[in-house]
Amino acid sequence: MTQYLPPNLLALFAPRDPIPFLPPPDKLPHEKKSRGYLGVGAFLNNFEDPKDTPPPIRVETREERMERRRKEKAEQITYKLEREIAMWDPSQINNATEDPFKTLFVARINYDTSESKLRREFEVYGPIKKIILIQNKETRKPRGYAFIEYEHERDMHFCCHSE
Repeated sequence: MTQYLPPNLLALFAPRDPIPFLPPPDKLPHEKKSRGYLGVGAFLNNFEDPKDTPPPIRVETREERMERRRKEKAEQITYKLEREIAMWDPSQINNATEDPFKTLFVARINYDTSESKLRREFEVYGPIKKIILIQNKETRKPRGYAFIEYEHERDMHFCCHSE
C-alpha cells in the first residue's frame, strides 16, 4: 500500500543511516579526576553529637488541627447553649402562647389571611384566648402559619378531631 504514496511521504518511512562506530574511551569523564569519589567519612567531625541534638518539635498535623478546632467549636456551642438555657425566661416572651396543651398549630395559611379571618373560622370550636400570626422579622410579611391558643384544652381537641 505504501508504494502508492507520493515521494515526499515515502521519504518519511526511509531507514536512517547506521550509527557510526566510536572506540570505547579509556576512562569515563567522572573517572578522569585524580582522587575519584570519596565518602562522607572526612566530614563526620562536622556533624553534631546525637546527645547534643535537641528533641524534635512536635508539629500539629492537619487532621489533629481540624479535630482540635471541631472540639473547641463544640465546647463553645455547648457553653453558649447552657448559658442561654440558664438565662431563658419564657414568661418574658410577649409573642408566645402560655399553655402548649391548649395551642393549635395552623400551617399553609394564605399570606393574605388576617387574624380576624382566623378568629372567625376557629372561634366556632370554642373561645380563643390568643392568635399569633408568624411574620418575617425584617420585612414583617406573613410566613404562612399561626398559633391559636384556646381557653380550654377540649376546644382545641374538638377542633382537631372535627375535620
